[in-house]
Amino acid sequence: MSALTDAKAPTLAEIEELAFAAYERLPEAFRRLSAGVQILVDDFPDEETMTEMRCESEFDLLGLFRGVGLAQSGEVATGQMPNMVWLYRRPLLDYWAEHDETLGHLVTHVLVHEIGHHFGLSDDDMEAIEAAADAAA
Repeated sequence: MSALTDAKAPTLAEIEELAFAAYERLPEAFRRLSAGVQILVDDFPDEETMTEMRCESEFDLLGLFRGVGLAQSGEVATGQMPNMVWLYRRPLLDYWAEHDETLGHLVTHVLVHEIGHHFGLSDDDMEAIEAAADAAA
């Protein structure tokens, strides 16, 4: 029998574990600069986010950075919410089922991309950070 016979879709907590493990593999300088960014996992984006991002479907977003990126901010304003990265479990799993990559790689990719928004990084910069995380795995 295949190991898949008893396999179940990863839970919110398991996706969160993948995200935290991916974060720990990111280059130290990147982690130091992104200290304080909260990583949150939910099944889908909420209605407000879907409207704001002009989503046609709840599967349109794999992740989202919310907050004030380092590229836009100087000081933290009083009452400002902390910077957060949301990962959306069901869209991630749907994407994973349709593509030839591991779930861990996908979670790392989305996490790096969303944190990259915090820094205002280019796609090339984010690819280099992701490659460093993959090498550390």
